[in-house]
Amino acid sequence: MVNNKRNGARRGSAGGGAKAFGTLLRFYREKAKVSRALIADETGYSTSLVAMVEAGDRGPRGELAPIADKLLGADGALVVVAKEVIASSSVIWFEDYLTEEEKAAAVYQYEPQLIPGLLQTEAYARAVYHQATPSIGEEETEEYITTRLARHQLFTRKPLPTISFVLEESALKKRLGGAAVLKENLLHILEVGKLRNVEIQVMAEDTEYHAGLNGSFVLLETGKDHSHLVYVEGQDSRYFLTEQPQTSNVAARYSILRAQAYTPNESLRLIEEMAARL
Repeated sequence: MVNNKRNGARRGSAGGGAKAFGTLLRFYREKAKVSRALIADETGYSTSLVAMVEAGDRGPRGELAPIADKLLGADGALVVVAKEVIASSSVIWFEDYLTEEEKAAAVYQYEPQLIPGLLQTEAYARAVYHQATPSIGEEETEEYITTRLARHQLFTRKPLPTISFVLEESALKKRLGGAAVLKENLLHILEVGKLRNVEIQVMAEDTEYHAGLNGSFVLLETGKDHSHLVYVEGQDSRYFLTEQPQTSNVAARYSILRAQAYTPNESLRLIEEMAARL
């Protein structure tokens, strides 16, 4: 995991619901003149973890809410809010990214393993989540899919953002969910690729030069100053890169990837051929 302070990385926080719970917890704790250490002792949390919950960087887990509610005399308020947070916990970690994506002037994404979420059909997304390890419950799966499909509005949002993808040819051949599911998604990508604010490029399987060996990333261009924010997601970890030179390095890496990949027109023709063979 990237060191946050040294490399300008910012971990995704737990989102609006968790922040509301944390604010409420701190309010009742200070009102009752109870220390974080006492809450930690009563709940089995560490003092630092209680602080993270109050900051909204972690949602309430285990018996924290009912124990703290009774200890602080919150009359059930903490329990009620905690239930709301837990109910939406499957997308809590993604809220910060969604906020940045929704207001971005430009989105540039490199994805080597599969069709990225912004380009997925419902059937393909369902196939992805059904193969998650450890398994995801049906309610969580439906929540993930709903959130993922809602992101498609980004393509037609006003003002129109600039959106670019570099996809691996090998990823576009993975028959997740079966040939019919993949074909439907490839045809969907073709339609998205025709939008005037979207460019889709494919990296050839047999390429001899490749700038993306460090893995997937999303590069967001934000604000009037066109500053960059990088979102990275890996094995049970996710974080933002916010400072120089990391953001500039990723921007340069993406430019090289685009130069190494097929052109947008060549890429769409390749995707059309791939779909026709299914």
